[in-house]
Amino acid sequence: MPHANPRPNNRWTLYQAMTLVGACLVAGVCGGWLLRGTHTPGAGVTLPASEAAPSPSPSQTLGASQLKTAADTQAGPLLQKLQTDPDNPDVLTSLGNLYYDAQQYSAAVDDYSRALESRPSDVAVRTDMATACWYMGDADRALAEFNRVLGDQPNYPNALFNRGVVRWQSKGDAAGALADWELLLATNPDYQARDQVQRLIAQVRDSAGQAAR
Repeated sequence: MPHANPRPNNRWTLYQAMTLVGACLVAGVCGGWLLRGTHTPGAGVTLPASEAAPSPSPSQTLGASQLKTAADTQAGPLLQKLQTDPDNPDVLTSLGNLYYDAQQYSAAVDDYSRALESRPSDVAVRTDMATACWYMGDADRALAEFNRVLGDQPNYPNALFNRGVVRWQSKGDAAGALADWELLLATNPDYQARDQVQRLIAQVRDSAGQAAR
């Protein structure tokens, strides 16, 4: 991703802020990412097995204030739309996505929650909200939201992927994680992150085998 030149007044745009995040990711600052409900599969990287809780996001390690300022600026037109249509789920989802991408997860969860009041069966938005909860350190709520997604769509791939990661990393539930990932592969044969899921399955099985010795 090319670096954007600062504007003369040094005011950051969201693009510039996310360029910084990208540099952090390349440098290995961030531990890993779950998959977005609204993004194509394979865009994320799983958390390392050694991590029992979410790693700090780039916004928590570098550039958090700049990211928030940029997101607040970009949110202006959306907030204006909400003044005349406060329950519009599309606008609320866009607002949630904006804050999610800036790693302002608490704000994202609030906006996603409001969007889901109008469209409670929107599995993509609920998956994003659950993932944001995970990054906030609330694994129990994340699991509850993934469970609701999978109650509506039992084979929804990114929710199966993410729930498996959270089960494994937060609860030590290797059997539950394997069940999620095996169901994912069985019901979504063209899943773009298939190789990644297979590697996770092999890793969990290998860890379980070593623990049983």
